[in-house]
Amino acid sequence: MMLLPNEHYEPLSGGISLIVSPVHRFNTDTVLLAWFAAPRKNEACADFGTGCGAIPLIWCAKARTGEGSLPAKVYAVELQEDACSMAERSVLENGLDKTISIVHGDLTQLPYLHAPRGLDLVCCNPPYKPEGTGIRNPHEGMSIARHEVACGFADIAKAASYQLRFGGRFCCCLRPERLCGVMDDLRNAGLEPKRLRFVQQRTDKPPSLFLLQAARGGKPGLRVEPVLFVEDASGGFSPEMIQIYGAYKEGHL
Repeated sequence: MMLLPNEHYEPLSGGISLIVSPVHRFNTDTVLLAWFAAPRKNEACADFGTGCGAIPLIWCAKARTGEGSLPAKVYAVELQEDACSMAERSVLENGLDKTISIVHGDLTQLPYLHAPRGLDLVCCNPPYKPEGTGIRNPHEGMSIARHEVACGFADIAKAASYQLRFGGRFCCCLRPERLCGVMDDLRNAGLEPKRLRFVQQRTDKPPSLFLLQAARGGKPGLRVEPVLFVEDASGGFSPEMIQIYGAYKEGHL
């Protein structure tokens, strides 16, 4: 498979590799969300703002190594054409085109992806900064990934609710300062927050990330899980992080 300038393969596990570039790549937050939002066997799923396709390919890699379940279908939705090209080539290179479909388009204008039943799971690693805050990256691709240039979280929540079956799950990760607004947006879209976990680098640092799961049409009742620590006392990966990374734990994220 031809690589374009500045692209390279990032090995995952199970013989699966992902095409990444300086603009479209993935990090620890991506790995954490892929783990938190892990699909169940034969579920129909979507990854909103998939970028280079990291989350769908991580799911498939985990399934190949026996560390996760293989979904029946994953719709990898992405607005940026160059990212779609990378994701499409990665899917073909790994022989996953029957499982993963790349959808090039605006998630706020998507047709119903999985008729007639709807999706079991939608996940999204959204831009962390609202539009108008922080310093915008001059590169358009990085700006879209980091700031709500293309759409806001409320738009993402509405799009997820539209695609999900009743009882279907929506999972996301964001910075803790956005938690209250995210809860409001989810409930306004008919998605009830059900499961919350904070992520801290180590015990003497405040949380830097939250992982949240909501259910379409769910009843009120939020379960707050124990804090996930990235580092152990010696500064290396904590035992739970090593377990989350699984066969990819020797990677260099």
